[in-house]
This record gives sequence, structure tokens and C-alpha cells, in this order.
Amino acid sequence: MSIKVASLTKIYDTQKAVDDISFELKKGEIVGFLGPNGAGKSTTMKMITGYLPPTSGTAIVCGFDVQEKPMEVRSRVGYLPEANPLYFEMYVREYLEFTAGIHKMGKNTKPRIEEMITMTGLSKEAHKKIGALSKGYKQRVGLAQAMIHDPEVLILDEPTSGLDPNQIIEIRDLIKSIGASKTVLLSTHIMQEVQAMCSRVVIINNGKIVADDLIENLQHANTKQDLLIVAFEVVVNSDLFSELKNLKNFESIGNNKWNLYTDNADALRREVMQWSLNHDINISSLQAQTETLEDVFRTLTKK
Repeated sequence: MSIKVASLTKIYDTQKAVDDISFELKKGEIVGFLGPNGAGKSTTMKMITGYLPPTSGTAIVCGFDVQEKPMEVRSRVGYLPEANPLYFEMYVREYLEFTAGIHKMGKNTKPRIEEMITMTGLSKEAHKKIGALSKGYKQRVGLAQAMIHDPEVLILDEPTSGLDPNQIIEIRDLIKSIGASKTVLLSTHIMQEVQAMCSRVVIINNGKIVADDLIENLQHANTKQDLLIVAFEVVVNSDLFSELKNLKNFESIGNNKWNLYTDNADALRREVMQWSLNHDINISSLQAQTETLEDVFRTLTKK
């Protein structure tokens, strides 16, 4: 496992910011780490990267215990904190050279800097001081420094914060391409980004893990009933719906469209198609709808 967290806990005075959590990430995974503000996401990320000691429990990165081998872990981790601390008086290339020096990259420094500048879309801004950059470009500098030493693991806390829609797509594609050969744990409040980049999510609430699964599994598990939305070309007598054995409930939503609720969407879909043929009723559209990731998130964290 690239990341293995076991019974990790962080206590501030009487508050448990992180409460006995455990999860694992394999190489090649891009996992979304989700939770409301104050849930413990950033605290967990800081413990995994070695910036914050846990009260109890362990975090192991690439086979090294964060507390016992902190330098081994830091050499293998790229970290973009939520606040993205930067030296505003430094020029972009100067800052990346400084970061490369910390990682003792030697002769690989200059070509790697240029590669990062190109990869993160900083070419037009590389001659400027960091303080003169927009928030979006400062975020790109933060990403470049996190990746400068080609780490095995990336910990990204709100990586698309401050980016415009075009920049978000570019960074999303970058993270997806990187994630094919690395391990990426990313936190964001933008559910569309999670669905675009991640197949799996870990959701934390009040310091505890409340979900850890594939997105599609969570969407299905938290849906009490499946929903089919069907539109007919003619007015339909709802009394005929009594013939549909897999139909649990229904409601009209206007314009000859109906919400059909069921415990088995596939079975009801086949049934509706045969039913429409039997009654010579044309269907203009038929689609299944499940809970969105945002719906799942709100259900699991509303308390």
C-alpha cells in the first residue's frame, strides 16, 4: 500500500479532531477525501505528510512510518496544503529551484523546473514574482513545487482552489494523468471534480470515517429506491400502472412525464418497455436516475 492509516487520532485539549480512523490507498488510485469544514480532512493530511504528529495511531507511506522515518516519507510525498504557503518575493523559477534544492535534485534541477512550468501552464508567468501572480497561478506554482521531485504520493488539499473553469479542466487532466502511475489523495468541496477524477471516496465527518467506497457503490447504497423518469407521447391513464409488478410508487411531473419508483430499475425498465408495446403507447424517453455524489455527501454528513 502507498498509504496506510491505522487508528489515527488527533486530540486538541478536549476535542478529537480526528477520531480513530483507518484507510488504505494503493498505487494508481486517485481518492477523494471529503468532509464538511472542520471534519478533520486537513488535520489528517498533515499527519500523513508528517507536518503534524498524531496523538495515537500510525500513518505509513510507501512502507515508512511517518513518525519513525519522517525524512524518508517527505522525500516520497508531494504536498499542496490548503493555504498554499509561498515566498511572494521570489520569482517562479527561483522558487522552484529553491524547492528542488531542498530535495537535493542536483543536475536534474533545471530540466525538471522547465518540465513543471510547462506541465502546470506557468510558461507565460514564469518570469514574474510569485506575489504578482493571480490566485489561480499561485495555485499552479504550489502544484509545481509539490511535483518537482517526482514523488510517489501526492497529497493535494483543495488543488483547484482559485482556478477558472478552463484552468480547472487543465489541472484535472494533469492530476488524472499523474494518478495513473502515482497515488493521489485529494480534498475538495467541488463534487463535480471528485466525480471527474476519482473512482473512490473517503468521507469524514466529526473526525470519523463515515464512508469509504467506490462512488457508484455509495450512490446505489444510499438510494432508498431507484427512479425511472419516463416520458410518453400521449396522455396515459395511471390506472394502467397497476400492471407493473416492479413499480413501488409513481408521480406525474407534467408534460406526460412520470417518476416511477422501484427497487429494481433494470426489471422495471424491461417491464415498462413490454407494457408500452402491449398498450400501443409510444415512449419518447426513458432514463434511470440515482443519487448524485452531492446527495450522498449531504446524507452522510448532515448530522
